[in-house]
Amino acid sequence: MLRMHRIPMLPGHLKNRPGNGRMNQNETTRLSRLTAILTHLQTKQLLTASELADKFAVSVRTIYRDIRALEQAGVPIITEEGRGYRLMEGYAIPPLMFTEAQANALIMAEQLVLKNKDASFIRDYLAAIEKIKAMLRYSQKGKANLLSERTRFNEIMNLERNSNNLSELQFALTNFLPAEIDYINADGKATSRIIEPFALLSTENWLLVAYCRLRQEFRYFRLDRIKKLHLLNEKFEPHKMTLQEFFEKYHDH
Repeated sequence: MLRMHRIPMLPGHLKNRPGNGRMNQNETTRLSRLTAILTHLQTKQLLTASELADKFAVSVRTIYRDIRALEQAGVPIITEEGRGYRLMEGYAIPPLMFTEAQANALIMAEQLVLKNKDASFIRDYLAAIEKIKAMLRYSQKGKANLLSERTRFNEIMNLERNSNNLSELQFALTNFLPAEIDYINADGKATSRIIEPFALLSTENWLLVAYCRLRQEFRYFRLDRIKKLHLLNEKFEPHKMTLQEFFEKYHDH
């Protein structure tokens, strides 16, 4: 049985040097690249030297040196001749200790960032999110990706969008848990129903797309009109469509 390994120290020649205690720009860049290569090896099964060279805009020869540096630092990299590099099975970077709700909040923030107009800000945030996703526990990765796929934002407006149920609905969506809700419709009529959360949309208000067992069809629910919410201790069968497929199928609804 393979044992889990802790992330080792990076090569000694990349640590702070005596004197002013600072690394020069080349050392800083290389340290960042080595860390990023390790992250990419953690997230993908197999990577070639040319793929890594393209990713980091360096030569293949530089990638060879980087791989050797990681190996010398104790990272168990397996070289598959003619195919590429991968991490030894069982090796893992210690996961960041995010709760599922905290991870969901970060993924939701990712969607907000994508509406920002500054390209460099988007690039840097997405790079950070990629590293965060790589370090999530395996059971959380699929849920994080599902939430990314099932969340949409329109242009952000200066409107209040109050809801006390967003985190619980994110959890229900990614764990396929039905919810019993008390809902007030546009006419002020109250109903109780069981729903199967499918997606979250941010428009003027937070909207939940869910399959309503009472009406036996997909419906939109405004989160500020959900007056009571209780997650049921059962699982529903995941709906076999993407959010885009839902829009295409139900756009007239």
